Amino acid sequence: MTTTLKFLILTSICMTILVLSCKKDVAIPDSNFINNNIEFKVPQGWPSPYYDYKNNQLTNAGFALGRKLFYDTRLSRDNSISCGSCHQSFAAFAHSTHDVSHGIDGLLGIRNSPGLFNLNWNTSFMWDGGVNHIEVQPLAPINNPVEMDEKLVNVLAKLNADNQYKDMFQAAFGSNEITSERMFKAMAQFMGTMISANSKYDKYMRKEAGVTMNASELAGMAVYEAKCASCHKAPLFTDYSFRNKGLKPLSINDSGRAHITRAAEDVYKFKVPSLRNLGYTAPYQHDGRAATLDKVFDEMASGIYDYPTLDPLMKNGIKLSAQERTDLKAFLKTLDDETFVKDKRFFEPAP
Repeated sequence: MTTTLKFLILTSICMTILVLSCKKDVAIPDSNFINNNIEFKVPQGWPSPYYDYKNNQLTNAGFALGRKLFYDTRLSRDNSISCGSCHQSFAAFAHSTHDVSHGIDGLLGIRNSPGLFNLNWNTSFMWDGGVNHIEVQPLAPINNPVEMDEKLVNVLAKLNADNQYKDMFQAAFGSNEITSERMFKAMAQFMGTMISANSKYDKYMRKEAGVTMNASELAGMAVYEAKCASCHKAPLFTDYSFRNKGLKPLSINDSGRAHITRAAEDVYKFKVPSLRNLGYTAPYQHDGRAATLDKVFDEMASGIYDYPTLDPLMKNGIKLSAQERTDLKAFLKTLDDETFVKDKRFFEPAP
């Protein structure tokens, strides 16, 4: 082989390597969800949702983009806090063991981070109902000075500087243009598909084979129906109303719903939370003051502060006997959805 031929062959090999190294690689599918088409189905016996994707076509690509955004710390000013920082999948997307949210620079909020599930049935968001649409909800924590403290224009600049995001927006929306509308639609695709409807209670109500309630769980269901169901209506276990339960303010005077409406009749009213997944979402109450369900029961039984806006159902408190407490806790445990908290589709994606 001549020296010239050797040189040409070597040059050809080097050029091939150079071309291949510069060529964009084929994306590796995310096995957490790519083999399962993302869809939104209303569980059997449930009411129609408030949000149904009629104007936001649900796709695998949109879901994947929304999930990446949910876990991206670049949505915060110092690139340290993501939505997933305060909404952890293993805690049914609440903030495990944290009484109130923790934001940038170690700053503390004034309210507990609630679990995120069955959001498409919500008619409003936040403890005070300050946001009225799932596609707008992420803007509140992004702008909040003690949570993510960032401006939307800065978030969009960060995303536009990332070629992977351009590819993902292209896949989700047919164009690599990155806008706030598309960003929030993708996040709604991810968050809205977080459906928790596979607890023991759900299986029992569906009459699935082999699923039974024991005596304590059935007795607890009766306690729930007599003393809790007026506000925590099945199957969502909330009526989404705002009520004053008579909790005396702690060191911070949080006016609740009145913070939004400025109406005197809304002072100290907070949204009724769902009773689903309580086994994962402690601590409880709007400010995380109750570390255990027994503490919640104590607060409902005594120490009710008689505000002018106190809910009539709480005028005399809600008292439970020792046996009723035991049975009610047994029933509430049947609302824990292990399938939901272990659903890898909702886990943080690999970098």
